[in-house]
Amino acid sequence: MLQNDLASFDAILQQVLQQGIDFLKTIDQRPTSAPHTVSLVAELEKEGQGTLAVLAEFNQRFDPLIVASSGPRSWGFVTGGATPASIAGDWLAGVYDQNPQSIQGQGDLSALIEVETIQLLLSLFDLPDTLTGGFVTGATMSNFTTLAVARQWAGQQQGRDIAKEGVGSGVKVLSATPHSSAVKSLSMLGLGSQNFIKVNALSGNREAINVTDLEEKIQSLNSEPFILISSGGTVNTVDFDDLEAISHLKKRYNFWWHIDAAFGGFAACSPHYKHLLKGWEGADSITIDCHKWLNVPYESAFFLVKKEHSILQVETFQNSNAPYLGNPLENFSYLNFLPENSRRLRALPAWFSLKAYGKKGYREIVENSIRMAQLLDAFIKESDDFELLAPTRLNNVCFTLKGEENQDKVHSFLIQLNQRGKVFMTPTVYNGKKGIRAAFVNWRTGEKDVEVAIAEMKSVLAPSA
Repeated sequence: MLQNDLASFDAILQQVLQQGIDFLKTIDQRPTSAPHTVSLVAELEKEGQGTLAVLAEFNQRFDPLIVASSGPRSWGFVTGGATPASIAGDWLAGVYDQNPQSIQGQGDLSALIEVETIQLLLSLFDLPDTLTGGFVTGATMSNFTTLAVARQWAGQQQGRDIAKEGVGSGVKVLSATPHSSAVKSLSMLGLGSQNFIKVNALSGNREAINVTDLEEKIQSLNSEPFILISSGGTVNTVDFDDLEAISHLKKRYNFWWHIDAAFGGFAACSPHYKHLLKGWEGADSITIDCHKWLNVPYESAFFLVKKEHSILQVETFQNSNAPYLGNPLENFSYLNFLPENSRRLRALPAWFSLKAYGKKGYREIVENSIRMAQLLDAFIKESDDFELLAPTRLNNVCFTLKGEENQDKVHSFLIQLNQRGKVFMTPTVYNGKKGIRAAFVNWRTGEKDVEVAIAEMKSVLAPSA
């Protein structure tokens, strides 16, 4: 079968190409929730079917389960779409099948594409070249990677090499409203998901860190080094910590400053919102997700770490017992800079999209998303049925059913709304209230999509009106 597939490779790729084109052309018509399931097969056939037969089976069994998660009305998980250029890059990444690691002129040199892509992203966000980075699967692994280096730094301050000796105890972490992926990373790193010192948030319906309380907690540590996880856009309401104020604290106290800016970092693309990130260039590490607002296919995020911490990064991720990989301290290789030894050329979709649309294109995507959020925000403010749980600060609308008596109905309302398959949102809890979150990052989303969503919201409530 393998040789048969090779002989008919052109026909296979043409059929897959056409299927992809048809999917993308009608993505706004595909449901945002799958109404049915499928029985799973446990036994592998002795003889293979060949690619075209398998494609036919996929279309019959699994295609109906594929929802429009990258479509214009999927607002649940801060999910971007995939731009045409990023899809081209993603397909070629699969075709070329490179393992980007070294830039030293031997073997696969696709890592040079990754290095250039990081440089282009620094330019997009107007960040200095004192930062360097690499590509990982998502915000979770980006947080994991940077916090692993932060953990090594904390150990160094105590005269320990944690990468070699183990975690032990004594690494302090402070945060106000950390994203779940950052907390998960603390768990994976052995620092403890419940072992961070909670800093108060600002009063007045805010999620941002209270800098006064932060400094008081810093002083209580009596000069002990610690890791600070701050937010460049919280997941519920896109609230930003006062990064400029934290940058001033950084000059006075000894700590590793990490910013989780998974999608909020893209505020830097717009002159209207760039001020929200003022001071972030002073951070030791930053997490940014690409399959959110950069609008590239899933499994794409990058991390940034100050170049001055490169030795710590190598100490954390080096392949020290693999002489065939070379000396990790002599020649740069991503093998020794991030968790994975084997990975695809994840930077290529981002490179294609950045080069295709430039700074202007991404400014338009960001500002359009914010406008769409403001349209939904305006409807909710005027509605007798809904109310905002927090101000719409950027691209997330956090709202609920109006009235305390309707709190028990929020869950059933959202289930019914999502089951209709026209729009998808996710539940949340904010300030003790059950709520709904709509996140706008998709380049396809337009005014008509907001109008469709509003009509669906009204329809769900209509039977009980």
